[in-house]
Parts: sequence; C-alpha cells; structure tokens
Amino acid sequence: MDTSGKTRRQDRSDGSPASEEAAHRPRDARGTRTRILHAAGAVFAERGYEAATVRDIAGRAGVNQALIFRYFGSKKALLTEVMAQGGKEQLLHTPPDRLFETALRGVLAEDGGEPGSDRLLAVYLRSIGSADAAPETVRALGEEYAAALAALSSADDGTLRAQLAMAWLLGIGLMRVVVGQEPLASAEPEEICRHVLTALDGLLRDEVLPRDGRAPAGRAAKRRPDERP
Repeated sequence: MDTSGKTRRQDRSDGSPASEEAAHRPRDARGTRTRILHAAGAVFAERGYEAATVRDIAGRAGVNQALIFRYFGSKKALLTEVMAQGGKEQLLHTPPDRLFETALRGVLAEDGGEPGSDRLLAVYLRSIGSADAAPETVRALGEEYAAALAALSSADDGTLRAQLAMAWLLGIGLMRVVVGQEPLASAEPEEICRHVLTALDGLLRDEVLPRDGRAPAGRAAKRRPDERP
C-alpha cells in the first residue's frame, strides 16, 4: 500500500523539514524584498532613474531580474516603493529637530551615501528629470516633511517657513548633485551643514522682519568704533 501521499501530508503539518521550509518562505520573501529596495535605493542614488537598469539592481541585490518584476511589477513602481518606504522610515525614526540635517547630510554624502545612510533626497534629485519619477510620492513626502518642520516653528507662518526650508534643501541638492555648480559641488559637507543649519535656525524662529527689511534690534551688524550710526 502506497503511503507516500499520507507521509507528505504529515510532513507539512508535524514540524518536519517540509513544514519548516514553508514557515521560512515568507521570511525569506521579506528579506529578499528588503534587499531589492536597498539595492535599488543605492543604484537610483548613484545613477538616477533613467540610467539605472533592472539588471544593475538585481546584480546589486543578488537576485534574478524576474524576481524584481514579480515583487514590484516595473522599474517605476520600484522607485515609488523606494521613495515611499525611505520617507516613512525617516519620518518615523528621525526626531523632527534632526530631520532637515539628516536629509541634508544624505544628499551631501559622496555617491549617495554609505550603505545604511539616508539616500532619499539623492534618489529624488538623481531622478528628477524623468517623467516616470513618481511625482505623486515625492509631493506627498514633501508635504509630510514640511509639516514636521513646521511643527518646530512657533511663527504664524510656520508652514511657509518650512516649505522655504524644503525648497532650499532641494535647491542645494540640485546645484551640488545634478548641476555640479562650484564651489558648492566640492565644498566639504561639514562646512555646508554649518552655514545652512545656522541659517535654518533663524528661519524657523518666530521673528518677523519689519517692512523696511532691517534686522530686529539686537541683531544688527556691529559697527566699528569709528563708524557713525
């Protein structure tokens, strides 16, 4: 009497190797998906959306190209997922008062940053010229970032100030990463961060310049002893 079918059914339900393999499969799928997303983030940050290929991403992740299409469907969908997941993780795990600096350092890092560093802005900037570069995701993330920054300001126009900060951040990244404008392109990240973060602190404070554009009392430039008021 052939009991192999019964034995196989038992193997799937009694903790045998067959059932253990089935239990591990979802975990392996999650791990593979994560590896693909990390690899895609690195390749998109280095080369941009148009220049990045599915073959490059698959090679970086150590998977077959077909697996990428199976999990994500298309290169555009993969970019969207990279942007969405990266943005959510950064917003979730980064204190609001470090959010701007984290994003700035991510785009200033060479070659999109070291493995594990934030590359979200670099991914966006390298892909900004593409019509397929997930504009809805970028817009939604930009609004969430601006909202987090606005919460740091007690000014009535805190949302405007936060959006100005985001526009500044994107402009810095664009000029450095995409245009390569000197001396910004080769300036040391620490020097850039020092200037930008100092100015950001002033932008987010609850201070309003008078209509004549002069600095508030106490913040005017110091005069030389021999200079008349």
